Amino acid sequence: GYFLSYLYRTANAVIGPVLAGELELNDNALGLLTSTYFLAFGAAQLPLGMLLDRFGPRRVEAALLVVAAAGAAVFAVASSLSGLAIGRAMIGLGVSACLMGSFKAFSQWFPAERQASLAGWVMASGGLGALAAAKPLEFALGFAGWREIVLGLALMTLLVAGIIWRSVPDKEAPHTIGGFREQLDGLRNIFASSHFWRFAPMGFWLTGGFMAVQGLWASRWMMVLENMDRAAVAVRLTWISGAMLAGFLFMGFFATTLVHRGIKLEKVYIGSMFAALAAFALISLAPGTGGDLLWPVLGICFSLSNIAYSLVAQAFPASLSGRANTALNLLVFAGAFGLQWGIGGFVDILQAGGWATEAAFRAAFMVLLGGQALALVWLLLPARRG
Repeated sequence: GYFLSYLYRTANAVIGPVLAGELELNDNALGLLTSTYFLAFGAAQLPLGMLLDRFGPRRVEAALLVVAAAGAAVFAVASSLSGLAIGRAMIGLGVSACLMGSFKAFSQWFPAERQASLAGWVMASGGLGALAAAKPLEFALGFAGWREIVLGLALMTLLVAGIIWRSVPDKEAPHTIGGFREQLDGLRNIFASSHFWRFAPMGFWLTGGFMAVQGLWASRWMMVLENMDRAAVAVRLTWISGAMLAGFLFMGFFATTLVHRGIKLEKVYIGSMFAALAAFALISLAPGTGGDLLWPVLGICFSLSNIAYSLVAQAFPASLSGRANTALNLLVFAGAFGLQWGIGGFVDILQAGGWATEAAFRAAFMVLLGGQALALVWLLLPARRG
């Protein structure tokens, strides 16, 4: 499921230019179309947390993947911007439980010290999805149209929904879950926690920001600022996705070992965030200089940014784990949606004001960099209780 989620999420980086040419979309429209995935995904997070805690990951995930399959079918047959946007929003809603459902299942069946490693393994499947959405997808476009490819993904998604429904084990929810009012009270406790808000800005600006860039604007940046053609961009995106996969595999293999050796995962997280900020600053300030190295470094750091889910969830009881993770995910996807659409709109505004396209994109990336820097400063402030 998470393989498909990430494939859908990042596919527009490759097929976006084809869509833009076919439907004559400007950057703002293309950004809005691509980000509807994030809008629907983010809007689903709070009710999703309550559903996962109440009904378990098997039922919720299988049902939502059917919605994703229907959305992919709508996207494949659409002939207008509105139809494409509706289809992509349905896909975003349908895959909204892929990662959070996995986290909920892990919290039910495995001890706390294994959570980060398990998260790394399931995220590695997402890294493979991102990898498939780069050079392999560009290669597939040489043999089939984008509509046929998306229809194939719809059928695959339906098959995965059936497999999850039949094979994933259930674990009965504890009686402490309570009714809807109790569920809301638990959600309020999470949003009232200063521990949660310590990590939330990083989720919005850095994790969400990387998703916004990787899912669309990285390819536009490479074409506009580095004069790369579509094939070269696909190769670069493949390297980024491969680096992400390496980071996820590192978490899978070594996160539990690091915990057992007394190395705090928070230190790993903070160190990787400093590296991410440095890499993105160099990319923004000196386009084309070391891009083959800096973009993959950013990919590795993004994969390690997902340690934040474990760090946030550990502060709450297991009965709140679904809601704690989806609350953070809401901020992540609010950033992904707002920043992906916002970059396109900001670039269009600057161009309308007479800015060159290259200068407009650099300005947009610098604004994103500034938000990430402020979020990191907030994270490093002395820990607040509550």
